Amino acid sequence: MDNLNKILSRFNPVSLTEMSNVQLQNRVDTKYVFEASLLPSILSELIPYYSILEIESNRFSNYKTLYYDNCKLNSYTQHHNGKSNRIKVRFREYVESNLSFLEVKFKNNKDRTIKSRIKVKNIEELLSESSKKFIEQHSFYLGNELNPVLWNNFTRLTLVHKTQKERLTIDLNLSFKAVNNGKEKLLKNTIIAEVKQEKMSVNSDFIKTIKKYYIRRSSMSKYCIGFALVNEKLKSNNFKERILKLKKIENAA
Repeated sequence: MDNLNKILSRFNPVSLTEMSNVQLQNRVDTKYVFEASLLPSILSELIPYYSILEIESNRFSNYKTLYYDNCKLNSYTQHHNGKSNRIKVRFREYVESNLSFLEVKFKNNKDRTIKSRIKVKNIEELLSESSKKFIEQHSFYLGNELNPVLWNNFTRLTLVHKTQKERLTIDLNLSFKAVNNGKEKLLKNTIIAEVKQEKMSVNSDFIKTIKKYYIRRSSMSKYCIGFALVNEKLKSNNFKERILKLKKIENAA
């Protein structure tokens, strides 16, 4: 961790206000999953190209997320079955900023992610009427049919490209906890990096760097994979390859 902090200190800082032009609520996401041991080397190569989000002198940000689904687990099942035009509903708390949002993420058939969100007082374990109304306005779900199903916590580094409209998030220390059975899963050695762009471009300096380490892009839904990890009897055939990859990474630690 000391080595990682030294590397992070070499990035130029950027504030939340300065980040406003790269919110990218309508975007293309490209994800990569790799071992934590590679992170210091990869970050070192990114210093000339990216700045890092800093909040009150802290460059690590902690996130708490609660995902909702219906009794048929349609959100999970549609993703598992490869259906496009799908929805995920979640609450997310940005711990250091003391901010919470209700978010509805829509993945369309052109592989674009469109996120709608409203600020809330805190994460709701029982949906308020205003939250139900927002969900119904931005999805095909009825508020009364949704229930909390999965907690997900992680630590995030957020990098902003200095010249391109691109944001890069790097998530570590991931943990999942099922609401129904209380089962937990920790991923201590896994990194999930996500490039967020207006249009997919392999000219991203992160993508160029990651290729040097022979790391290929990998679809990785925190909700779906996390929910499968804490519900072993759940149908997860189409996620088998990704789950095996995570186990390999964790076992290599």
